[in-house]
This record gives sequence, C-alpha cells and structure tokens, in this order.
Amino acid sequence: MISLFKKYQLLGLIILAINVFPLAAFSQAKKQVKSQSAASSSNTNVAASDKGVVINGVRWATCNVDAFGKFTASPEDMGKIYQWNRKKSWEMTGKITGWGGSSQKGNNWTKANDPSPAGWRVPTYEEIYKLLDTKKVTTKWTTQNGVKGRKFTDRKTGKSIFLPAAGCRNFKNGMFEGAGSQGYYWASNKPKGNNAYSTHFSEKFAQKNLNPCNYGFFIRPVAVE
Repeated sequence: MISLFKKYQLLGLIILAINVFPLAAFSQAKKQVKSQSAASSSNTNVAASDKGVVINGVRWATCNVDAFGKFTASPEDMGKIYQWNRKKSWEMTGKITGWGGSSQKGNNWTKANDPSPAGWRVPTYEEIYKLLDTKKVTTKWTTQNGVKGRKFTDRKTGKSIFLPAAGCRNFKNGMFEGAGSQGYYWASNKPKGNNAYSTHFSEKFAQKNLNPCNYGFFIRPVAVE
C-alpha cells in the first residue's frame, strides 16, 4: 500500500514532468531557432568573409548566390535559380507559375538586376574562359560532403573552388532537370540575339556554352576589383 504522503509526492512529480519538460523542450527549440536565424543573418556575404579564392587571376566566391543579395550557407548548397538578367529568383523544386518572358535586350547583365551580394557580380564570359583554361586550371568531377560537382584548382597556387552540379530549369516550361549530373552557371554577357554565355559541366566535360536567356541557371559570382 502506498501512503497518502507518497501518493501526493508521486502526483507532484507527474505534474512537474508535465509542466517543466515541455518548457525545457520549448526553450531548446527556441535556442535552435535563434542559432539558425543568427547563422542566416550573418550569411549575407559568406564568401566575402574569406575573401574568396583566386583562380587564374580571378577572385571567385566560395558559394553560389541564394536569394537576391545573399550567398548560400556552404559551397555545396545550390542556391536560387535565375533567368539571364532578371531579378526574380526561383526555387529548385516545386511547381512554378509565370515562367518564360520576352527576349532580353542589351548584351550585358545590368547592375540593378545582378543578385550578387555587395562587392560581387556575375562573371563575364572572359572570366569563365579563364576558369576553364586547362593550361592554368585543373578540373575534376568529385563528391564534396555528399554533393556531386566539379572542383576547379589553380595549378600554380593549389587553391580551389567547388561548383555543385545543381541542374537547371528548362527555358520552355521551367521544368527542373539535371540535378546531380549537370552544372549550369550564367555569364554576364551575351552576343546578339537571345542566347547568353554560360558554364556547362558534367562528369565527362566542362565547357563554355550559349543558352537561351529564359533558361534558369545558377550564379557563382566574382569579386568587384
């Protein structure tokens, strides 16, 4: 038989467990949210904090562009998708509406539409050409922290950047394709017409391309110097 005192003592412990532990769990969750928020707010220019990496004379950011004016949290994160010289960003997954758009006028990505964080910009065709110069830069298909992509390494310094094979959104219907097997990154300039320069790579190759401006590609910026 349990004494009356022990019954009340047991009841008190039950009430304590019901009230205290949820508060403890809530407190821990709140801390995690604060930590994530702090990481997000401090990540507005991740690559700037480490000054980027110089590859064949060009200073490349270590991360892709995420939302307008921000970098992703790590080099392996894909970031947001952009059509050429348009400010609007798109997610990698999920249904989309309003895809497409008219032909883009001009031959250069305007500063007002450049989603790169302050101090950075979309690379030019010439800078992409330097990244793909096999005489001065090696490139290797690899998996970094579980993400497939290509590593570009300066032959002289041994320093490198990793570009995830993030795929793209099709220019006709916005369908997402190629994730994990193809990488597409915009350049800031284009010849006449509605095709712009880009970097395109897979496990077997890394090359320069011309693609319709309505494609949705990713952006790896270079420093404004």
